[in-house]
Amino acid sequence: MSSRNRAVVRIIVAVAVIGVVVWWLRSRGDGKSSPNGAAAAGGSGGGERVVAVQVAKVEVRDLPIWLEGLGSVAAAQQVTVRPQVDGRLDKVLFTEGQPVKKGDVLAEIDPRPWLVQLHQAQGALARDRAQLDAARRNHERYKGLHEQNLVAKQQVDDFAAQVGQFEGAIKIDAAQIESAQLFLDYATVKAPIDGVTGVRQVDAGNLVRASDPNGLVVITAIDPAAIFFTVPQDRLPGIAAAMARATETSSPVEVEVWNRDDTQKLATGTLAVLDNQVNQTTATLRLKAMAPNPTRALWPNAFVKARMLLETRRGALVIPAVAVQRGPQGTFVYVVGADKTAVLRPVTVGLLTGDRAAIDKGVEAGELVVVEGQNQIRPGGRVEAIDPSARKKGDGGAKKSTAGSGSAAP
Repeated sequence: MSSRNRAVVRIIVAVAVIGVVVWWLRSRGDGKSSPNGAAAAGGSGGGERVVAVQVAKVEVRDLPIWLEGLGSVAAAQQVTVRPQVDGRLDKVLFTEGQPVKKGDVLAEIDPRPWLVQLHQAQGALARDRAQLDAARRNHERYKGLHEQNLVAKQQVDDFAAQVGQFEGAIKIDAAQIESAQLFLDYATVKAPIDGVTGVRQVDAGNLVRASDPNGLVVITAIDPAAIFFTVPQDRLPGIAAAMARATETSSPVEVEVWNRDDTQKLATGTLAVLDNQVNQTTATLRLKAMAPNPTRALWPNAFVKARMLLETRRGALVIPAVAVQRGPQGTFVYVVGADKTAVLRPVTVGLLTGDRAAIDKGVEAGELVVVEGQNQIRPGGRVEAIDPSARKKGDGGAKKSTAGSGSAAP
């Protein structure tokens, strides 16, 4: 046999051996997975896989529409207390950080210079009153003499002029007394507003002047607190409509103030001012709200989130926003049918606000929509709905939304 024939025979034998090995391995695999062929038969004829999904019930409820913006807290009023007279600061009667009421004495300036001026003015008043009395008596005496033609009319007029001069001098003296009393009152520095004192700027013993730029202390009124926040200019029509309704109903627009993490509501107030122009640099509107702050939860210059109630949509069909899916044909949801199968239902979303969606058409009240597990099911597939109450414990109400959008309250 030639070498060429031997090579052909070897190739044929090798192919035959490989085929036998492959057949043997396949037969072993089939035997392990489906002994006697029973498992294979069961796999082809078994039931369809059931997918566990979380669902939520379609509710009929009033849906508040909130507009959220980032902002900061500001003092409702802030005053730098400055001395109104020059002198030595004798006493500082407040403690830094102390709450004060309007009229409380904060400090005392050496009052002696103003006491001296007061005493001088009082002495001048007494002198001019005595001269006025003498001028009046002389005037009356010369009037009688003139009636008897004993003195000239000019002398009577001169005494009448003296009376007028002394009357004017008395008025000047009275004004000087008032001025001295005013400066004496200024020597006692009082709180001009209710608020909280800041850091003391001057210690007792220093010479203070009315022209000092830093003053003695800064008093900040923090109850109520002002909240400034911004929203996109595109939301102006909704804000204007809310303010118009508030004017008609005499009910102010509600504003909630939350911390930066949206985990705690700090205060509830009302909208006070809508700025009269748009910021062209940021295309935003600036709004101001006022909120009671008795617990001092709002502190000046702190960053917060403000949520303004634009309107409340009555009797809306509401579902969680995560239930709404988007496809080539538009928005849809998966509804759990009576036979526990997934039904693809096209829907019309009337409003998407925070984690809630108001549906205009496509679902009915009481139906169950899939909120988790949509990527594992197909139309007509069998599903097992998890108790909706378990979902509600973590989804009972929204308290946050993206900036410039609304969020639904429970």
